[in-house]
Amino acid sequence: MSAFTAVVKRHAVAFYFVLTIAISWTGLVAVVGPGGLPLSWQRFERLGPILYFVALAGPFFAGNLMTVLTSGRTGLRDILRHLRRWRVGVRWYVVAFLPTLVLAAVYLALAIFSPDYVPTFVTTDGKAGFLLITLAISLLFGFFEEIGWTGFAVPRLLPTHGVVAAGVVVGLVWGVWHFPLFWESDSFSGALPIVILVGRLIFWLPAFRVLMVWVYDRTESLLLAVLMHASLVAAQLTVTSQGQEGAARLIGLVALGAALWLFVVAVVVANHRHGKRPLVGAVSA
Repeated sequence: MSAFTAVVKRHAVAFYFVLTIAISWTGLVAVVGPGGLPLSWQRFERLGPILYFVALAGPFFAGNLMTVLTSGRTGLRDILRHLRRWRVGVRWYVVAFLPTLVLAAVYLALAIFSPDYVPTFVTTDGKAGFLLITLAISLLFGFFEEIGWTGFAVPRLLPTHGVVAAGVVVGLVWGVWHFPLFWESDSFSGALPIVILVGRLIFWLPAFRVLMVWVYDRTESLLLAVLMHASLVAAQLTVTSQGQEGAARLIGLVALGAALWLFVVAVVVANHRHGKRPLVGAVSA
């Protein structure tokens, strides 16, 4: 074993995080050109499919490459085995979709009080085509991202960090990874836009990721993680409103983050009361 390989194996998750961001961000810059970020909404729509491809290349290729470097073909077979694991019980499928239902409920509740939160699906023409495209995009994101985040990083963090810490670590990096896609022309024009950008990146994504890690820890199903991620993307595209600005946008983020973190607390408390394997702290020494 070379010295470099030994270092990579010792810090495998850190290497995965750096490689994922490097591949995705470099690809995005290559597509839009020097000085092309942040993207205008018009340009984002025009380049959408290409941007998605280069962004998803990061977690997918980094995950596979790091798996080969650290575990060889055995690691790839393990990923495939977890991806094919679907017999986990109906209740876990229900549980996996609950966080997305929470997201939908938050925005639908806000829509009762303000038209700023009317779901995109309601205002979109050609709803059948919109849903089909949304389904395809959601599954694409779920599969290509989770090969890396859940297929590689999560199993290596769980033994030493536990569910909550592993979820927060992956969730924070997951949020930072979204930066080029969430960066808007006015993101650094004042305090409120900066708070909104930070909120989009790291306020609620770690909470959702903790719940994803919990489901994976209990089921060892990469397929379920893919579907859980896909449901999140689908809800973001259909239930949330694309027309939110300023304070309305921040309120939505705060409400969503609070609801998801309360969900996390409820899971931790319920898990403790039922005497199951702890979610906070290392699983093993």
